[in-house]
Amino acid sequence: MLKKSFNLTRRAFLKRAAVFAAAPYFVPASALGRNGAVPPSERIVLGGIGIGNRGSHDLRWMLPEKDVQFVAVCDPQKKRAEAVKQMVDTRYGNKDCVIYHNTPEFLAERTDIDALLIATGDRWHSLAAIMAMRAGKDVYSEKPSSMTIAEGQAVVETARRYRRIYQTGTQRLSEGNFTFCNEMVRTGRLGKVHTVRAHIAPWDSAELKHDWLPAEPEPPKEEVDWDQWLGPCPWRPYNSAYTRGRWRGYYDFHTSCIGEWGAHTFAQCQVGIGAANTSAVEYQYVKNESGDGMVTRFANGIKMILQRGGWRGPCGVRYEGTEGWVSAADGYSKPDVSSPAMMSDFRKLVRDYQARTQRPMSHVRNLLDCVKSRRQPVANPEMMHRSMTTVHAANICMWLKRDLRYDPVKEEFINDAEANRLRSRAMREPWII
Repeated sequence: MLKKSFNLTRRAFLKRAAVFAAAPYFVPASALGRNGAVPPSERIVLGGIGIGNRGSHDLRWMLPEKDVQFVAVCDPQKKRAEAVKQMVDTRYGNKDCVIYHNTPEFLAERTDIDALLIATGDRWHSLAAIMAMRAGKDVYSEKPSSMTIAEGQAVVETARRYRRIYQTGTQRLSEGNFTFCNEMVRTGRLGKVHTVRAHIAPWDSAELKHDWLPAEPEPPKEEVDWDQWLGPCPWRPYNSAYTRGRWRGYYDFHTSCIGEWGAHTFAQCQVGIGAANTSAVEYQYVKNESGDGMVTRFANGIKMILQRGGWRGPCGVRYEGTEGWVSAADGYSKPDVSSPAMMSDFRKLVRDYQARTQRPMSHVRNLLDCVKSRRQPVANPEMMHRSMTTVHAANICMWLKRDLRYDPVKEEFINDAEANRLRSRAMREPWII
């Protein structure tokens, strides 16, 4: 048969060639960027690390973007990785999403990935972001994006050294109600702002637990890679409750009730008052378990008060000036204001903000645009680090049970060696920065 197949006359060969030349060559419209599709050369190849409940929400937000192609997920928990694969494959109508369980191997192998969604527990956020940026990836990291002041410094330095785009998941910086509040401050419509109030989570405590849950039999490594799950944390015995979110409230894994929502609201307030690139300089200890009522002060004289109550929804902020006040939280149809007349320019202020900054009212879209343009997104590394420094300093104030002063230029507490030692914590090898 082979000999016969090659025994073509010149006339037969030319006849067949003419038939193939006349036949149309089919190329899918999506591959050419037609019918609204984005051509492959312009797509952002996306992967994920540690995508659980919150990360799945983020991923559902990202998948509809036409210039995104999600290709792989890395998670030490088999069931979670499989759930993400099913979500992605269902979206694309194929079975192409690839599962990994080892983060260093994932980053080394997938050189095709442009950006990563990092939605692990708090303990992994900084380290995963740093590893990803060193591997040449841009990053969207869930909050709280650092466990310590030192981790935040390392994220800033890594993004700068490797010229990576980084966005932390403080998405309210890209929502209309909160943007309006910030613009009311920036444009002077509240007069001289003297006080801002930042919502902290109304559960758990600033007093984190230093013990751990009782040991349970460790599952097979292919089901849950416990060493990978712990990452930089001290070795603790396996307990299945940790993998279901019960790590909150423990010093090894959490940033307390202050970090839980303060990661959002401190960032919101600091951007609003023009303090995105600094941190509070004074922290007044309050004698309770949560930090509720703590007064912090910035170098510009503005006070930020930590507050559990006073809003009708989560993650509220309030700005108070000599000419009035404005407030917003999740679930508000519109901001609360001291005078109804303040709302007359709502649409204009939001439009003007978008025109001035060239940022959309979509946190994910802001990241994707910046991946292409290489401009800094709204929740960039410096903003993240400075607002998280205020979170960490407030926690340290509560732990030491005394007032603290902080120098945001030197990035150290003033005349307090014990507080300065708490700016960092040991990381378990090989999971180190």
